[in-house]
Amino acid sequence: MAAWMAFGLFAGIGIALMAGFPVAFTLAGVALLFAGIGMLTGTFDPVFLEAFPNRIYGIMTNETLIAVPVFVFMGVMLERSKLADQLLQSLAQLMRGSPGGLGMAVVMVGAMMAASTGIVGATVVTMGLISLPTMLNRGYQPSIATGTICAAGTLGQIIPPSIVLVMLADVLSNAYQQAQLRMGSYSPETISVGELFAGALVPGLVLVAFYLLYLAVLARAKPDTMPAVADEDGDRFSALRLLMLASGPLLLIVAVLGSILKGIATPTEAAAVGAVGAMLLALLGRQLHLETLKDVVYRTTRITAMVFMILVGASLFSLVFRGFGGDELIADFLTGLPGGAVTAMVLVMLVMFLLGFVLDFIEITFVVVPIVGPVLMAMGLDPLWLGVMIALNLQTSFLTPPFGFSLFYLRGVCPDTVPTTAIYRGVIPFIAIQIAVLVLLALWPSLVTWLPGVVYPG
Repeated sequence: MAAWMAFGLFAGIGIALMAGFPVAFTLAGVALLFAGIGMLTGTFDPVFLEAFPNRIYGIMTNETLIAVPVFVFMGVMLERSKLADQLLQSLAQLMRGSPGGLGMAVVMVGAMMAASTGIVGATVVTMGLISLPTMLNRGYQPSIATGTICAAGTLGQIIPPSIVLVMLADVLSNAYQQAQLRMGSYSPETISVGELFAGALVPGLVLVAFYLLYLAVLARAKPDTMPAVADEDGDRFSALRLLMLASGPLLLIVAVLGSILKGIATPTEAAAVGAVGAMLLALLGRQLHLETLKDVVYRTTRITAMVFMILVGASLFSLVFRGFGGDELIADFLTGLPGGAVTAMVLVMLVMFLLGFVLDFIEITFVVVPIVGPVLMAMGLDPLWLGVMIALNLQTSFLTPPFGFSLFYLRGVCPDTVPTTAIYRGVIPFIAIQIAVLVLLALWPSLVTWLPGVVYPG
């Protein structure tokens, strides 16, 4: 009976989400409903709910999660500073003489801004508004233009520093400790945000390099789909202007990421430095006004409230799910699969990929990873490698037609002359690239584990 209740809990949440109810309240409300039914039927012990206040207190006092609103503030401020627009214009001037130059500029600016904001929807929309009209006016094939923007916008999933990796590191650390306790280790180790940042850095750069290589090859093979742009009105490229524009965001990213990797600052302290730096860049660009600051604070509060409400709802859901023995059912199922850890990992990745069509990264991080993470790590999988694989897998899911979130974000800012099918066609090559990188990481996990081993020896 308890097993059916655990299954019904998952099904009930799925139905409520498809009906359009908010994720945070769905997780908490459906969990409480099933807990009540379980108490009436004798299949749920209410003592599990007594741990909920401690969970809330743990969220409130979690120093790692304090970094989330500060990183969000940094990203929103950089978005409002119009740096992406100015950088794209300067890079486009530099590379406009060669076919595909504007597309490669979009990828580079997208990677830089994605690393700064870490919010996929904001990055895709911003890059779509800034670069899509320019690319279309300069003769780019609509499918190539939209595919490039979608792919560049989702790089915030994997390139540090980003808030998604901060949240994933916290969840993975807890799951890793549970896995070690299951294996009989009563002095469990943890993983830090800095270690996951280091693990994600090389795969993120490899992905950007593959994107640029694809665009370069396509531009050489089909230059008419990505034409070079002639000089307009005697406009000349200024290397000094590009250097000045790029130096601010690059120094900011290096300062934030470098201070975390070198152990000079905690993620929260580094995020605070980044937030102040973003304000200084906006001030230098004459974009920092009282109204701008009020809007940034308002948007930061909304995003942060959404994240923490989902975390609270996910905490209640996990308690009720555990009360029905759901975590043991998942563990027994995964460990009983033929092929061991390989089959379990493939199945979990497939499920997460499909869930990425209907749930955001935040929901999957707080709901699914705590359930499957301890089981997979108890089977011997490296936590850092697992975290990077999850991030890259969900990034691929967010690009995949017909339900990928990034496609919906871009469709919202596309002109009516660009058909939805063009967006779908455009992202397919980038999906293939991401799958290739996933296979590459599966075959050579050292691409993830090498840098953390160098930066954090022992």
